[in-house]
Amino acid sequence: MPTPDFVLALREKIGNAPLWLSGVTAVVVRGDDVLMVKRSDTGAWTPVTGIIDPGEHPAVAGAREVLEEASITARPVRLAMVDVTAPVVYGNGDVSQYLDLTFLFEYVAGEPFPADGENTEARWFGRDELPEMAPDMGARVAAALSDEVAAAFGS
Repeated sequence: MPTPDFVLALREKIGNAPLWLSGVTAVVVRGDDVLMVKRSDTGAWTPVTGIIDPGEHPAVAGAREVLEEASITARPVRLAMVDVTAPVVYGNGDVSQYLDLTFLFEYVAGEPFPADGENTEARWFGRDELPEMAPDMGARVAAALSDEVAAAFGS
């Protein structure tokens, strides 16, 4: 999915200046399997991630992103982690930093498919067979898969 319209409108006003955004990470489980997507821009395996629209509830945003990116219907179970990303510098010079809210989601229906062009693959992995991923993504997945009831706070 392309950059959200509200971000484009903000960029018209602030150019490439740092932009603080709210994001969501959805760690979807089906039994002992975890849904992962392979990003088309970097080739990295990650859980589903996305930007929360203005006024959108974060858990609703996570469910929306899972459906848009992987063609899976999922329901939120719990908030697993709250973190702040390092600043991200995009190829066009835009700078963004994200408040990330990671949720554990439970599978409801669908077969994984890279539905919106943001990813080249979408598939289930066993919890003990997860692909290599960046440390921050690994921390999000670990927090979601933990038995901890309270949300973790990232470093």
